[in-house]
Amino acid sequence: MNNAPIGIFDSGSGGLSIYQSIVKMLPLESFVYLGDHAYLPYGEKSTEFIKQRVVQCIEFLNSQKVKLIVVACNSATVAGIDYFRSTFPELPIIGVVPVVKTAAQMSKTKHFVVLSTKFTANSVYQKDLIKKWAPDCLVSNIGSSSLVPLIEDGRVDGSDVEKELKKIFQKLEDISFDVVVLGCTHYPFVRSTISAIVGDAVKVIDSGDAVARQVQRVLAHRGDLSERSLMVTKFFTTGDTSVVAKVFSQLLNNEVKVTHVSL
Repeated sequence: MNNAPIGIFDSGSGGLSIYQSIVKMLPLESFVYLGDHAYLPYGEKSTEFIKQRVVQCIEFLNSQKVKLIVVACNSATVAGIDYFRSTFPELPIIGVVPVVKTAAQMSKTKHFVVLSTKFTANSVYQKDLIKKWAPDCLVSNIGSSSLVPLIEDGRVDGSDVEKELKKIFQKLEDISFDVVVLGCTHYPFVRSTISAIVGDAVKVIDSGDAVARQVQRVLAHRGDLSERSLMVTKFFTTGDTSVVAKVFSQLLNNEVKVTHVSL
């Protein structure tokens, strides 16, 4: 058994949705969470820039003696998950990708929507994912650059969020889709607004549970599941701690302390 923490990295606050899923499945584990808020959003950055930032952030998490790292950011994952694994061969690294296979199996109309950042939506990685797992489906692959900044401001409901989401789904109002895949870890925090817009007949799914299951499988295989009953989480950010702590506390419905790190 290994009581070392799990490392979770995101460009900002979106990875908290993955953190919540893992905590639910593995309540005995401890965590170190790092948000690269000084450089978000990643969705508008170049592949090389994202890879450089992620390597620096993984180096920090590695210095915290983590036993596994979750790259809880879709844009970072598609930018170079294989590169990160080859750069840190001693560390198990798990990425986050849209659950396209699940959506293809779930969809009865054979038409579903993948909503992600523009970087992820335009990536070869995601397009290949759709070709591989949904060859018989019509997939509306939509990228948005407006949702992440709203969520990072702590706005997960209200008129601004509703306006942006309606603008996205109005383009699809004449098409019969029955599943929406949330291809950005920030987006589960606006799930209720999305569900209200698309209606009860449309299932809205994300990667959280799939990632949590993979974390459990990898740790169990390595004999690294924790046996400690006291779960501890340390939150770090490259950004403004007062701003980030306020958003983290709002998203987690629990007051948390956030420490600044310069990377």
